[in-house]
Amino acid sequence: MQNELLKTAQKLTELGLNKGTAGNCSVRFEDGFLVTPSGMEVDSMTSRDMVFVNFNGVAEKGKKPSSEWRFHRDILASQSEVNAVVHTHSMFATTLACLHKDIPPFHYMIAVVGGDTIRCAPYALFGSQALSDNALNALQDRKACLLANHGMIALGRDLEDALAVTVEVENLCEQYWRILQLDTNPPLLSEAEMREVFQQFKGYGKWAK
Repeated sequence: MQNELLKTAQKLTELGLNKGTAGNCSVRFEDGFLVTPSGMEVDSMTSRDMVFVNFNGVAEKGKKPSSEWRFHRDILASQSEVNAVVHTHSMFATTLACLHKDIPPFHYMIAVVGGDTIRCAPYALFGSQALSDNALNALQDRKACLLANHGMIALGRDLEDALAVTVEVENLCEQYWRILQLDTNPPLLSEAEMREVFQQFKGYGKWAK
């Protein structure tokens, strides 16, 4: 599992979704979770650097988990169907997060996150319990959210799923940012239209509910 987590962190960098030491990811493991280490660039990481943290917040001896371990713990502890968490500082998600913007249903693929919006959680200091609390609120009935003046979080049933949600959310954020350059009040899908989308998604490839 450590190697799978490392590969996910490497893929995030390869795709340009994280750079340098930014971002982190985790996966449920035994009676806690594995999370990427604090302050280490992906190119320097090995599978041995992945840090085990139990649900009491105690990390394995001699290792320092990501400073964001709290929201990884709280998400995994409160949502049994979630087994992986990805956090990025990707360009377009972070740009919109810095504007404190929720992403409305401008495109049907918003349904990927499980609702008709991608919420933006209020700002709180990185690594703080307040940030974790804000993220959990924004993630109610959702598989992703933005973090004001910070980045995004995406959830999945496994690492592959969480990565796929991350990629799709960043794509949606780029589309919405580009739309806003042309029209600050673009047409949106209605609640009825989004209900049809959710129904259609029940048989829609990897996004099937």
